[in-house]
Amino acid sequence: MTRTKEKIADANTGATGAVKPKVETITVAAADSEMRLDRWFRVHFPEVGYSYLQKLLRSGQVRVDSKRAQANERLVAGMEIRVPAVIRQPKTSKPGLKAPPGVSKGDRDIIEKMILFEDDEVLVLNKPPGIAVQGGTGTKRHIDGMLAGMADRFGGERPRLVHRLDRDTSGVLLVAKTRNAASKLGRTFQTRSAAKTYWALVKGVPHPVQGKVEAALVKAAGPDGDRVRKAEPGEQREAMHATTHYSVIDRVGRKAAWVSLKPVTGRQHQLRAHMSIIGHPIVGDPKYEGGMDLPAENMDDKLHLHARRLIIPHPSGHSKIDVSAPLPPHMVRTWDLLGLDSSKYSAGET
Repeated sequence: MTRTKEKIADANTGATGAVKPKVETITVAAADSEMRLDRWFRVHFPEVGYSYLQKLLRSGQVRVDSKRAQANERLVAGMEIRVPAVIRQPKTSKPGLKAPPGVSKGDRDIIEKMILFEDDEVLVLNKPPGIAVQGGTGTKRHIDGMLAGMADRFGGERPRLVHRLDRDTSGVLLVAKTRNAASKLGRTFQTRSAAKTYWALVKGVPHPVQGKVEAALVKAAGPDGDRVRKAEPGEQREAMHATTHYSVIDRVGRKAAWVSLKPVTGRQHQLRAHMSIIGHPIVGDPKYEGGMDLPAENMDDKLHLHARRLIIPHPSGHSKIDVSAPLPPHMVRTWDLLGLDSSKYSAGET
């Protein structure tokens, strides 16, 4: 990244001289080629939030090759980006590098690395496994708390979770950046207008290879924490209706299958319980009979469930959000070990 400085006229004297530069021109390095402009700013100027960058682009303070640019513009090595001093020396009222009390710089960096999509109203994260979405008994570090401490980064309002993922489930997590967006997206989930696709590795091969699981669920506490189970006769009053569509994408003999799961409802542990109910628990899930007898040696004994794709109307009403998340490292290792090739399929094909 190469920097040059522009000389400007002194506002008081009108003289041109060696005064403090107001603008910096940065040449895009080869390593940053094909990077989106907004992503480039997240890497090189992490104190600049997306909304703040949009304002600078609209006003022409940030330019690419002396021309106005869009946040999603793809950069090419050698391009020159105009960076005003207001970015390099932000005021305290602007997004800052200093983390609020209780939120470390490391946690802020973790959230930044999770971002798959961002605009003025919506944030989509790729949640890694092992991090809780919300707090609870004994859970002090969670994504909701991290986001709450980054209100300065996201325009001043506290970001709001729109849906949830289990601690050990990875993948697409939708967050609203404004109260209005949260309300609209929440109603969309309630009306089941959001299309969610999960990828999982299950024990054995479901038959038929495409099907639907309709099994009402009830909560049942156990020694390993809360879980759900299939409702028994007489439990209709407390039972929660739950429906899941599944499809086998590929298989490993009779030992295991890579499946696509599309929940119609959004009950706690729904996918995990439904696959266990039909006799094909998700690999690495001891709570639902998936934790023993792994399909192969040297596999990570972790939950193999990933929120692969989310399609949902944008809260503005003008477009759709369609975001896919790559598999987490432990599932990539398993796919390689079992000879499964996730690159053969785009999210839209499964």
